[in-house]
Amino acid sequence: LMERLNISPTRRIAGLGRHQIKELRNEFMKNTHAVRPGKLIVLSGPGGVGKSTIAALLRKSGDFWVSVSATTRQPRNNELNGIDYFFITNDEFDRRIKEDEFLEWAEFAGNRYGTPQEKVEQALLLGRNVLLEIEIAGAKQVKSHLPQSILVFLEPPTWEELVARLEGRGTDSPERRAARLALAQEEMAQASFFDKVLINDQVDGVVASLIEFASA
Repeated sequence: LMERLNISPTRRIAGLGRHQIKELRNEFMKNTHAVRPGKLIVLSGPGGVGKSTIAALLRKSGDFWVSVSATTRQPRNNELNGIDYFFITNDEFDRRIKEDEFLEWAEFAGNRYGTPQEKVEQALLLGRNVLLEIEIAGAKQVKSHLPQSILVFLEPPTWEELVARLEGRGTDSPERRAARLALAQEEMAQASFFDKVLINDQVDGVVASLIEFASA
């Protein structure tokens, strides 16, 4: 395997370059027999549809390892660093892009979000099913890098309910709410790109469906 990847047999793991480690991980993902690699479920949808609530329930269920994204935006009052997001500076985000540390990253509403690649790959290799709760642009990047990933689009029961959720956020200004509504309309039009579409009319039902996708 090392010969095929042009890695010298005298090299040690600690001395491998980032790209060499990535190639080795990809090979193990394809060829491992001792442990069946986990499945990668990517959950996306318009802002305010309830993605964070679904991810939190799946984390508690133990059926998924839920990846925590890094972001340059400021935390909300109820958010904790390392639990909801890793809140980092723009300079740190730039460094991680340069070092190729993100599985995907995207800009959304003036802030950047990225998925740490190493932790996701480690969990999959250990046989854990992984959930990524990310924005639509990031979901497309994941699909291009890992075609075996399952993209799931979460829709609101009705457009009116999504509007009520977005307008009910006390942290946004009227201008911000208007921008979020315009963006949500664009995001709803992306559903056809995804492998699965779920309507978030019952949280427990969405959670059960995601667990079923991973075990199928």
